[in-house]
Amino acid sequence: MKEKINLFWFRRDLRIADNHGLYRALAAGKPVLPVFIYDATILNDLEDNDSRVEFIADQVNRLKEEFERNNSTLWIYHGKPLNAFKRLWVEYEVEAVYTNADYEPYGRERDGRVATFLRTQNIEFFSYKDQLMFHQNDIRKNDGKPYTVFTPYRNKWLEQFRHIELDEYPSPKLLHGLLKTEPLKDITLRDIGFRRGSLEFPEKKIDKPILKNYEALRDFPAMDATSHLGIHLRFGTISIRKLTKKAVQHSAVFLNELIWRNFYADILWHFPYVAERSFKPAYDHIPWINSEKDFARWCEGTTGYPLVDAGMRQLNETGYMHNRIRMVVASFLCKHLLIDWRWGEAYFAEKLLDYELASNNGGWQWAAGTGCDAAPYFRVFNPTLQAQKFDPEFKYIRRWVPEFDDLSYPQPMVEHKLARQRAIDTYKKALASG
Repeated sequence: MKEKINLFWFRRDLRIADNHGLYRALAAGKPVLPVFIYDATILNDLEDNDSRVEFIADQVNRLKEEFERNNSTLWIYHGKPLNAFKRLWVEYEVEAVYTNADYEPYGRERDGRVATFLRTQNIEFFSYKDQLMFHQNDIRKNDGKPYTVFTPYRNKWLEQFRHIELDEYPSPKLLHGLLKTEPLKDITLRDIGFRRGSLEFPEKKIDKPILKNYEALRDFPAMDATSHLGIHLRFGTISIRKLTKKAVQHSAVFLNELIWRNFYADILWHFPYVAERSFKPAYDHIPWINSEKDFARWCEGTTGYPLVDAGMRQLNETGYMHNRIRMVVASFLCKHLLIDWRWGEAYFAEKLLDYELASNNGGWQWAAGTGCDAAPYFRVFNPTLQAQKFDPEFKYIRRWVPEFDDLSYPQPMVEHKLARQRAIDTYKKALASG
């Protein structure tokens, strides 16, 4: 008779330290076999040089090596998760599957299918809070409804935060509970149909000086004054508990950004339709112009607005864009060009190394005025004034738009004052008729 084991399923938590679900699996008493699945449903929609897959593969290989140093291994599969668990059910005597919660619509559907199959085989499925400080139902209004405005959400978040412990889960101390087994086969990038890209990944480092100076410097894109931890939060190579603890110690403004991330995750959970439609239904009646020619110039960074162009070129070249500039380029696309926010959201989803559905969607709907607690439709960023305020010496602009001082640099594709008024009139008319 085969030995009974538990499985731990890695997803957006590619680390051993302070991993909630991994800790629970190891503490449960049965030998634990760690599992990672290259989900074909997700990968099939990506280009073969998507650097995020390269980042994941590097982290998966690192985990596998660490487990092998502890006389265990990582079971790696490429395909559909349900098929992976059907194979695991055949290969092992599984008592329970442990994992950390996923809050996105596809993740919820996928986990539901897996959990249903496991139940038919009398295998338990346990899911834990790990990528956020608070689950989707932890922060509620007094009447039990979810918040849709950030400030009262933040106040309740902070109120409840005062009553929780920020202790780390000591999962590394329990690695003796791993299943003792020989190394299993590696799966390479080439095996799953991908190749290495050209982008560099930011260091996983919580920089105290950056946190301490975050409030004063975070809006100036020429300065290297932001954490660059987005990709590490996205794939869980850093613990949200550890990062939150540092934010509490050094920067209330940085903590506020982490609360926004939790807020947008909650919005996506409670209102999953926002992944495809405006949070405020009336805004789905806006008659976008949706010029493909204008969209191409925005994507390329040739709009004639230097701050917009610098941001788009930074994104295209590095997979990163400064957060202040993300707001400017998003506002420009939706308001100046009257192009549907979903076009921009999809472009960011393709390019950003730190892409998260909830935060990306929330940010775009904020800029477009279509989301919960969004900027009002009549608020239209002036890219020229934004450049004067946040890049007064044009250092950021000149870095990414070297022809900025030359006659070859294009004239603005739209005139700000006219574009602003056109946007306000278009929104106002659409909302009145909707």
